[in-house]
Amino acid sequence: MNIKIVEYFLIFVAFAAAVSAQTPAKVTPDSAETGPIRSSPAYAEVLLRKTELQADLEAMLPDYTEENPKVVDARFEIGILTRDIDKMYAVRPTEIGKLTLALGKLLIKRASLETDLQRLQRSYAKDNPEVKRAKRRVEIFDSSIKQILG
Repeated sequence: MNIKIVEYFLIFVAFAAAVSAQTPAKVTPDSAETGPIRSSPAYAEVLLRKTELQADLEAMLPDYTEENPKVVDARFEIGILTRDIDKMYAVRPTEIGKLTLALGKLLIKRASLETDLQRLQRSYAKDNPEVKRAKRRVEIFDSSIKQILG
């Protein structure tokens, strides 16, 4: 009986090893590289907004469904801010000075505008004048952000 348990255990270990070999490990920046990024004004500003949205979302969830527009919008904006934080981690150490408070504010505003655009696109066709205006606003902020980050 004990031999069967050992055999099952060995099969399980072999299976787990095979699965983990096929699943790439998530690469996270190490703390030596992210320290200056995490202490930048842009990072702090974006993290503050993301945290506010996460707190608001937690407060909404007991009263609203996942399909509620407020919940959808909060999750969408959190996703954009998470993407922006990940992009900050890609900034070279020699370019950390670009992560200013102004950049953080630009990123937050663009995330808000992208959320507005996404909300409009759920209700209107892409050729609707309001959708076009919202898209243009996002493009303007995108352009400014690209000027700073290069």
